[in-house]
Amino acid sequence: MATDWLAWHEQYASGSALNQRLELVRRFIRAALDAQPPGEIRVLSMCAGDGRDILGVLDGHPRATDVRARLVEMEPVLAGRAREAVSRLGLSAIDVVTGDAGSTDAYAGIAPVNIALVCGVFGNITDDDIRATIEHLPELCAAGAHAVWTRGTFEPDLTPQIRRWFEESSFRNLAFEGVPGTTMAAGHVVLDGLPRPYRSGVRLFEFLPDEERPSQRAIRGPA
Repeated sequence: MATDWLAWHEQYASGSALNQRLELVRRFIRAALDAQPPGEIRVLSMCAGDGRDILGVLDGHPRATDVRARLVEMEPVLAGRAREAVSRLGLSAIDVVTGDAGSTDAYAGIAPVNIALVCGVFGNITDDDIRATIEHLPELCAAGAHAVWTRGTFEPDLTPQIRRWFEESSFRNLAFEGVPGTTMAAGHVVLDGLPRPYRSGVRLFEFLPDEERPSQRAIRGPA
């Protein structure tokens, strides 16, 4: 059975492990925003859900009106919730797209961005797709862009390799932290190397069937 993403989002209860990861991600997003020079800040969010990570930071942030963003989410109800939140916050420069975040076509018109959010992705795709997404990220990024990502540290722990892949793609690791007592973790990187031109039609990733997703290891435990 396919994941019920609406039910999954109900886990964001106050004090839950998922909510603690959200606060960690928001802290990294806030740091990325605070590091931006004056002017427009372009943001993309892959598999954005209801947008509560970036929108929760922009609510009341002094740079909120500088942000132009594209939030891409396949689940229409979650995308609709994100649009409602955008409207409620009065952030007219934020576009919510119901579509496939795994193709670079979704980012036409917003790339190159200053901040890329790749949260809730790496635990649901193959290792090869993780590497491909990281390798293509400089094609979506501006010089000095920041990226925030998540992946569990469940065994076998791929997060050290993910950090190496970022380094090989000219990103510098700024931070990597886990939620105490859980396998949930998030990272924050910055592009030190030169960005590359945007290309349409590039396949970044495909979500695996539920039973094949690495994130399920954290639920099932060791085989």
